[in-house]
Amino acid sequence: MQNVFIINYNSLYEILDEIKDNLSFKITKFKNEEDFQKNNNLDIKNCLIISEIKPKVLANNKNILNFDSLPLSLEKLLELINIKLIKLKFNHQSKIIIKDYELNLNSKFFSKGNLNLKLTEKEIEIILYLNKNKNNVADLQKNIWGYSSNIETHTVETHIYRLRKKISNLFKDENFILSEKSGYFIK
Repeated sequence: MQNVFIINYNSLYEILDEIKDNLSFKITKFKNEEDFQKNNNLDIKNCLIISEIKPKVLANNKNILNFDSLPLSLEKLLELINIKLIKLKFNHQSKIIIKDYELNLNSKFFSKGNLNLKLTEKEIEIILYLNKNKNNVADLQKNIWGYSSNIETHTVETHIYRLRKKISNLFKDENFILSEKSGYFIK
């Protein structure tokens, strides 16, 4: 369940607290910015912050919801909160760290530093699968392509070769996808 932190906005907290059993998120109230700062164990990257006054400590945080036009109906308020939470969840779930790389499932970019490599859906599937498992060719044929293990094909080897080449050409990394007699893996 996602968190919504309400700072220095008692009236809003009281309204949401009354209907909290019907909300798709958890609400937490903080008296002021200092009270919020004391809780340094909060995950503020994947939460929404609502405050009457934008907290100075979070000036650059994009997870703050501001209300430009007040008053709002409760329905519109909940719609704004839920839309923002969906966007946060979408962005949070889209980025996967593998070794020193970031794989963005939304944009299909594989990145390291300032370098970005556009991947195909199949290349993303291969990387995600190899990141979880050490695989032989038959496993990859079955789980990525849906082929029977007794079919003679070089699909896996061809895709792995092309993916390694793309990664090597851009990132100069010859050791991202490794192979041994039993199959392929990411270490």
